[in-house]
Amino acid sequence: MNTFMRFLDEKFMPVAARVGEQRHLQAIRDGIIMTVPLVIIGSLFLIIAFLPIKGYESFMSSLFGGNWQKNLLYPVGATFDLLAIFVAFGVAYRLAERYKLDSVSIAIVSVACFLLATPYKISFTPPETDKVYQVDGIPTALTGSKGMFVAIIIAILTTEIYRIVVKRNMVITMPAGVPPAVARSFAALLPGMAAIITVWLLRLLLQVTPFENMHNIVFTLLGKPLSLLGGSLAGAVIAVVIAQMLWVTGIHGQAIVWGIMSPVWLALVDENRLAFTSGKEIPHIINVQFMDIFYSIGGSGTTLGLALLLLFKSRSKQVKQLGRLAIAPGLFNINEPIIFGLPMVMNPVMMIPFILVPVVIVTVSYFAMDLGLVAKTAGVMVPWTAPVGIGGFLATGGKVSGAVLQLFNVALSATLYYPFFRIWDNQKYKEEQH
Repeated sequence: MNTFMRFLDEKFMPVAARVGEQRHLQAIRDGIIMTVPLVIIGSLFLIIAFLPIKGYESFMSSLFGGNWQKNLLYPVGATFDLLAIFVAFGVAYRLAERYKLDSVSIAIVSVACFLLATPYKISFTPPETDKVYQVDGIPTALTGSKGMFVAIIIAILTTEIYRIVVKRNMVITMPAGVPPAVARSFAALLPGMAAIITVWLLRLLLQVTPFENMHNIVFTLLGKPLSLLGGSLAGAVIAVVIAQMLWVTGIHGQAIVWGIMSPVWLALVDENRLAFTSGKEIPHIINVQFMDIFYSIGGSGTTLGLALLLLFKSRSKQVKQLGRLAIAPGLFNINEPIIFGLPMVMNPVMMIPFILVPVVIVTVSYFAMDLGLVAKTAGVMVPWTAPVGIGGFLATGGKVSGAVLQLFNVALSATLYYPFFRIWDNQKYKEEQH
């Protein structure tokens, strides 16, 4: 154990700290977080459109006519189907903030560059005909979750080009009497032009290659392999273990790991949404909702069961008091009081279950869905703070099995934590007696 602790302190923690401070990863994480409110709003309309209540469809049809469901899905399309555009804006905005540049101007240029990198012409074959039609327009298939990797790359590329041009002072400077808004617009002219010309030339170059456009090359070389890894049980377990090991060194594990994996997991959520709304079988088990709703019950480490043990089973006064403090935020999946108060950080007793329990929870939840015992997440984005039971019910499209699985996971985590909790509680109790 001492050797492992020394490894974490001397080898793992410095590397993790440097990764966590990397500005591009921080910008990706924070830029994607900016899109979360819109996605949740779209998910609310998705829930309303498909409430699993007997007679609900006929009731809604009597109020709004035959197109009520289609009308409810308009806000879903305006959020989910434009997700990559929002990401292109958000990532560029956050990265520009870290460089102390004009974040709004850079974010706007980033959106323009993303649209420039996206092919305009689309082909489609109408039903009951073999004729292929060409239509000018940006396909929503590439502005949604499938375009997120391109959006992130374009956002970083745009910001870096902008920064280089500004650093070399290649900007138009207006006289002192010009209003600040006008001066900023002219200052953004040359850097923005440099970014747009670069992306334009890149698009022309890719058009003569077998890939044809940036979306194809990114999906082939990056998106597909990451989706296979991120959408698998092995990928989820690896992500959980790394996140938990970061936590026990005092670093916010989810902020780093989720920042890397969110583009993959969000894309899988959207594929589930499309299948759910079209009545097809939901394809993916692992996605961001699976991780947020079934792994993070009580917070990172599935600690709601532990919080209940602290509150109801402690002999130590200080441990019981911590349980009183931890239970309320734990119900909303916030567990910093436990991580830093028990603590989990550099705790040779509690760090073992803190790493292993989430692995068991993720594995059990995966096979429960894989075997058809529990419904898969339906592409509905439920806030990660949703209380246990409610979150599972909503995330699975209104299925009771989702709530039951969450409650089972709480009981299972409490059972697995119990032996280690008892050792820690007895240790603190003896300290109090002396």
